[in-house]
Order: sequence, then structure tokens, then C-alpha cells
Amino acid sequence: MSSDKNSGEGKCPFMHGGLTSNEASNQDWWPASLNLDILHQHDTKTNPLGASFNYREAVKSIDYESLKADLLALMTDSQSWWPADWGTYAGLMVRMAWHAAGTYRVSDGRGGANTGNQRFAPLNSWPDNGNLDKARRLLWPIKKKYGDALSWADLYILAGNMAYESVGLKPFGFAFGREDIWHPEKDIYWGTEKEWLAPSDERYASVDKPDTMENPLAAVQMGLIYVNPEGVNGVPDPLKTAAQVRETFARMAMNDEETVALAAGGHTIGKCHGNGDAGLLGPEPEGAELEEQGFGWMNHKTRGVGRDAVTSGLEGAWTTNPTKWDNGYFHLLLNYDWQLTKSPAGAPQWEPVDIKEEDKPVDVEDPSVRVNPMMTDADMAMKMDPEYRKISERFYQDHAYFSEVFARAWFKLTHRDMGPKARYIGPDVPSEDLIWQDPIPQGSTDYSVEAIKDAIADSGLSVSDVVCTAWDSARTFRGSDFRGGTNGARIALAPQSSWEANEPERLASVLAVLAPIAQANGASLADTIVIAGNWGVEQAARNAGVSVSVPFTPGRGDASKEMTDIESFAPLEPVADGFRNYQKQDYVVKPEELLLDRAQLMGLTAPQMTVLIGGLRVIGTNYGSGNDGVFTASKGSLTNDFFVNLTDMSYSWKPTGKNSYSIVDRESGNEVWTATRVDLVFGSNSVLRAYAEHYAQDDNKTKFVRDFVAAWVQVMDADRQF
Repeated sequence: MSSDKNSGEGKCPFMHGGLTSNEASNQDWWPASLNLDILHQHDTKTNPLGASFNYREAVKSIDYESLKADLLALMTDSQSWWPADWGTYAGLMVRMAWHAAGTYRVSDGRGGANTGNQRFAPLNSWPDNGNLDKARRLLWPIKKKYGDALSWADLYILAGNMAYESVGLKPFGFAFGREDIWHPEKDIYWGTEKEWLAPSDERYASVDKPDTMENPLAAVQMGLIYVNPEGVNGVPDPLKTAAQVRETFARMAMNDEETVALAAGGHTIGKCHGNGDAGLLGPEPEGAELEEQGFGWMNHKTRGVGRDAVTSGLEGAWTTNPTKWDNGYFHLLLNYDWQLTKSPAGAPQWEPVDIKEEDKPVDVEDPSVRVNPMMTDADMAMKMDPEYRKISERFYQDHAYFSEVFARAWFKLTHRDMGPKARYIGPDVPSEDLIWQDPIPQGSTDYSVEAIKDAIADSGLSVSDVVCTAWDSARTFRGSDFRGGTNGARIALAPQSSWEANEPERLASVLAVLAPIAQANGASLADTIVIAGNWGVEQAARNAGVSVSVPFTPGRGDASKEMTDIESFAPLEPVADGFRNYQKQDYVVKPEELLLDRAQLMGLTAPQMTVLIGGLRVIGTNYGSGNDGVFTASKGSLTNDFFVNLTDMSYSWKPTGKNSYSIVDRESGNEVWTATRVDLVFGSNSVLRAYAEHYAQDDNKTKFVRDFVAAWVQVMDADRQF
């Protein structure tokens, strides 16, 4: 028998491990190539529920009181494979819910509990999420019982709520409405680090200046939810940690009072686990062997559960009675001096000096034994930082006030990424409108759309003016946390009215015309802005020889200044909008990558992004009336000229700057058009070129218009799809 290495003898006959190995992908071979995957994630092929399944309707069928009763029973149903501390899983369930919600960041609206993404990598294997796999597995019997009518995303947060209720806190409320994803998210940037808990210096221009942390990040290190509990880069210093806490929580839209309330309320129940050797723990869930069946951090060498469990490496409870909602956190923190020590696992932590025996918590398994409480460096920040100290003392003196502030802050933490109140479902939805929910009054539907269109036609406003204004109003929508969009007409209010990307002078002149039209016809300004944009698209299509009626649904309302949290709207400001060829300044990130980020936040697919770019260019909507990418002699007409001329080989393309190109006639050598990287990527990227060629075809002139209209309507209505 030949031993030729090419004979194939002894080799795996199937894929050679290609389905599971880390062999080079296209992105590995060509790292500079634009990766469109974030526009195609969560494809219906990954979802087993089917296209006809409607979670928002299914969840309404749940017997809510039975579900809550089942969760309350679960809290004290201790399992031998992962025993409950002091006989209750309340602390574990709070941590699971907290860490599910706590990844949210206001900068791009990504993260949070809204998708149930804690089930998947990387979150299921973050060091900060150690042993939360056990919490999720404990919930499986309840998920199994209620099935598809109860998402994991809703279950995580409700479990946290019921944990607090089980220890004596009355929650502020709860809303169903979070829908699960079925595949790891690719659109969330967690940082560039290649190892867990790498020094946080990589995220800052200066680690001593927390506000220099790279945007859109909020956590201080890879694999952490907030800050390192042991101190900045693991070095205890409560005042330095306080500065990082303040910046991190601010990036979650939390103020100082909410921050102290959440820190104290989260640590009022439960404990940290570090009574053992962390070196004995096995790999995290995503790296564990098949026989672990999704479990990670398993200790098969010593007992490793109960009092001997190791999670963070810190060891101990924060309060005397860690199964009760009380003021014990502030009592111990403020009334004792604290000294720096180390846990059995070697982690730096703080323990009280000369603590009274009765102030010590009991052991999680033996109530006859009392043990020292502990505080993390972040906890000590609540005492050492002057502003946090004032708030802590106020909470200590008024437990009822603390409970109210915490309940509201917890509700905000766990619901912030759900978006407007219209998405809330269930009997425990609070009736109060909260400013962080971006409230908007219901708008009228009793008016004539055609009368408004006639008034706009007679107003002197150009097609470009109205299309730009409608687009600028709509493009603020973020599918990550369902904020922004046309509803509310907040483009007429601060801060949006002064954003550079909105061309404030042009915007003001357009709104000065549209506002009286809206008032005269009994419509909201929000509806009128969209109607005007639709009218502009219809006119541009007519100019191209295609008659089309843009669908419109009335009922948007107008928000007031009092309904608008100006500070929290600041992160919605576009730093770049490739659809209008706008970029505020040069960035390390390429313009075409910024385009993808905006398209993904707006919920667009790659074909929709393509058709919108082509249409907006020829309509003439570039920022500042610029001509880059306007590949047409019929500006203002909704033709497919952008794609026709982009794919025409009678032209050549020459760079003239970092983000500028000249389109030259090959025969004459004359410049015909100019372009940016965003324009030319639709001819250079193989996938985008395929779409561009599709729309450049002679048989697709009308299809291009109809596809543009469909994508346009989706953008205008994105904030109303619930």
C-alpha cells in the first residue's frame, strides 16, 4: 500500500474539520475588505419559531400570576448540583438580571437585556459572568413550562424582579416585550483586546482620566460589565475606582444618585464567591468539553459549590442579613473602618475592623458559624468619594427613600433598552411616563394628507429640502434601543435642531414653512415632515418617468421640550451619515464602515442600504448640497443613474485625497464626477457591486424606484413598528 501523503489514506473524509476549526476566512485573507455580516445577522434561518410567530401576542397568553408564583418557589428550591446560598437563589438571580441588563450603553444603544444575548458567546463566557450559566440552567424548568410564550430575555429580568420581591423589596414595575435572538450578535463592539481582563489602559487615552475611555465602550476592561471590583487594573484605590464608576454609569445614562442606589441595592443581597483556588476551575462555557453540556468554570478536583464556590475570587457578603432587603449595606459601610485584606482565592478586598459578632453574616451552609463581611473597592468608593458619601448617608438615614430610588433605578437599568413605553406589555407596567422613555403624545389622524401635499407643493420648498429634512429626522432611529426616529419631531427641538449634520440654517428655514402647514391642517409637525419627504420622493420619481405613491401612516405626535432629556439625546447625534455623504471629521474608522454601523442601527439590509444610497444621491440630498457621488445629469430625478454610471467602464477612478476621488472620462481625460469612499465602495466591494449591477440593469429602472420607496418607508416608520 502506497504511503504517498497525497493518497488521502487515513484522512477525515468530511471537511477536514473545516466546520469547527479556526481556518482562515475571507476576512482573514483580506482584512481590509468591508465585512457586511452585521447587516445580515439574525437571519430568519437561525430562528426556529417561524415567520408567523408573533412574540408580542404570544406573551399576552401567559398566566402572569402563576409565572410569578413559580419564580418565587424557585428562589428557595435549592439544588444539590448548585446549592442556594442561605437557601435562596435571590442573590444569584439578581446578579444574572443585572449582568444581562448592565451591558447597555447609551452611546450606541447596544448591549442590554433586550435580546437574551447572555445565552451566547462572548457574554456567556465573560469572566464577569462566571457561574451565571448555573442561574440560567436553574431557570430552564420554568422556560420549558411556559415555552415560546416566554422569552429568555423577559425571563432573566423577571427572575431578578421576583428575587427582590422574595427578600422584601417592592419593585417599581415590570414589562414583557423582549424578543430572543438565536445567534450571537456581531454588531456589538466590545473592544480590541485579545485577552480577558487585559489592562484597561488600552481603552483610555489616559487611565487616570476616565472620560478618555474609547467610545462607544462603557466597561473598563474586556470581560467586565462595569468596573474592576478589585480596583483600577486590579490595584485597590477607592477614589480612582470612584472616578471610573462615575464615568461608566454615566455612559449608561445613570446619575450619581442612581449609581449609589444601584451599587448598594445590588449588594444588599447575596455574596461574592472566592473560598477556594481559582486555578482549579475548568474552562468557561464556550471553551468547555462536550460532557460539561454548556456548563463552564467547573471544579472537578475539590467540592467547588456552596461555601467553597469560586466565581469572582472575592469572598463574602456585604451585609449582615444578605437574604433581606434592609439598610445593612450602609450600616456596615458607614459605621465601621475597613482594612485591605485578601480573599482565600487571593483577591484584594476590604474587611471591617473590630466588627461586632452580631453584625457578621452567617455562613451560607451553617447558620451557627459567623464570618466576616467584605466590601469591594467599588463599594469603598461609595464611602470615600465625597459626592457618593453624601448620597450614601442620605440613603442610610431614610431607608424608604433609598428603596424608592433603587426600585426606580433598577427599573431603568432593566428596561432602558426596551425603548418607548408603547413596547411595554403586561399588568405590571407602571402608569407613570418617565422622561428616559422618551414620551410622545398621540398625534391626530383626522386630517387630509393630500391637502398637506398640495400646500407643500405651493410652498416653494425644493424636493431636496423636504427629503433631507425627513431623512435627518428618521435617521436617528436606533434598533439597538428603539430610540430616535421621526415620531415626536424632536428634530425641531434641542439638541437635534443645532446638530451640524442637520444643517441648522437649512433645517430652520424648512421647519418655518412646514410648521404653519401642519398647524393649518390639524396635523402634527412629525407627520408633516414625513408627508413632505414622501411628496419629495414622489416628485423625484415622477421626474424619472415613474408614477408612484409612497405609503403613509398618520398618527405621529410632537414631543415638547419638557418631554425631552436633552443630555441623553446627545449620543444620537450622527458623527457620520454616508447616506448624505456627511462626516463630521476624519476618524480612524473608514467612512464605509461608519456607513455600515448606521445602516445596521437603522435596521437596514445590504440591498436596502444600496438602493437608498443610489436614490438619495441622484435626488440631491448630500450634506451642504455637495456633488460627490451625484453620478447623474438629471439631479432631482429618482433614476438608477448612480449605478449605471458607477458600473460604466468608460470611466476611470483616481484618488485625489484621503476621502476624495475623481471620476474621469477615459477617452477625453476630463473629470466628469467626484466621489467619496462611500460612493466607490459600491463598485469595489464584490457583494455591493453585485447589488449595484442589479440596479444598473436596463430592466430594473422601475424596480429600483419601487425598492427605494419600500426602503424609504421602512426608515420613516422604523420607530412605529410595535
